[in-house]
Amino acid sequence: MAKRWCAGYGSGLAANRAGETCVQCEAEERALWAAPPQIDTSVPHPARRYDYLLGGKDNFAADRASADELIKAFPAAKTAAIENRNFLRRVVGWLAREQRIGQFLDIGTGIPTSPNTHEVAQAINPGARIVYVDNDPLVLVHARALLTSITAAGRTAYLGADLTRPRGILDNPDLKDTLDLSQPVGLLIVAVLHFLPDDTQARDALAELVAPLASGSYVVASHTTYDPLPDRQRRQLEGELARTDRHGEVRPRSLEQLESLFGGLRLESEQPGLVSTLRWTPHLDPRPGEGVTEADAICYAYVARRP
Repeated sequence: MAKRWCAGYGSGLAANRAGETCVQCEAEERALWAAPPQIDTSVPHPARRYDYLLGGKDNFAADRASADELIKAFPAAKTAAIENRNFLRRVVGWLAREQRIGQFLDIGTGIPTSPNTHEVAQAINPGARIVYVDNDPLVLVHARALLTSITAAGRTAYLGADLTRPRGILDNPDLKDTLDLSQPVGLLIVAVLHFLPDDTQARDALAELVAPLASGSYVVASHTTYDPLPDRQRRQLEGELARTDRHGEVRPRSLEQLESLFGGLRLESEQPGLVSTLRWTPHLDPRPGEGVTEADAICYAYVARRP
């Protein structure tokens, strides 16, 4: 086969549709199979399950089985994942373009899915700096290969760390070398907090992460909810998510619970407030899918500014 670079880099496939071997994808696959031994492929992981729901290839049988069982209980699961990803792209673009945010701390990065945060931000501001954080060793493997700055002026870094231990993130030398916390930062905690079922733990982690942020910084979160679901479908999904041996700990929260969770941060919520991901700047690209409802997206979006 002829070797070439292909636009499908990051798909996990070493050959493109023309049957030619892609040099970049080959390198990525070699990195994958040299993954650290601490990756337990028999246990589903949220990042790899999310990758599968988004149509990715970097997941294992346990991840796919978990996702497929969730799809049986909630057939719009793939749509919900896509709309969450679309929200992330919209809000990063809005922050970079409209609010002139040039630094981002993206916690719960997941397996890279182009366009990633740095690609969106640096397309608007070539000097944008991004630090990615995730606790899955497989994400680290891909991040080293894929999450690199697309501009000479910009910077990216990746930390293998956990949201529940904020000091390990904030005190990391790579973060300090990449971001200037005395200047505004976009803190992204997208589709992560529902994996922290304990309110106190989630509230404490948020407070510690927000505390050092400069005035003019933004906090962005999305969070799964049962709120828009009809009673029967809610019961089905609740029953499935209760199988923590199959899916891990997942806790959708109501609007009132999220208002309480974010209320102590003393931030100024951006209009239209805490709403479905579908309703947050739907006029910006990528726009919500045609015909998609809030009961399909089942996710709240939160965007707030530190005064």
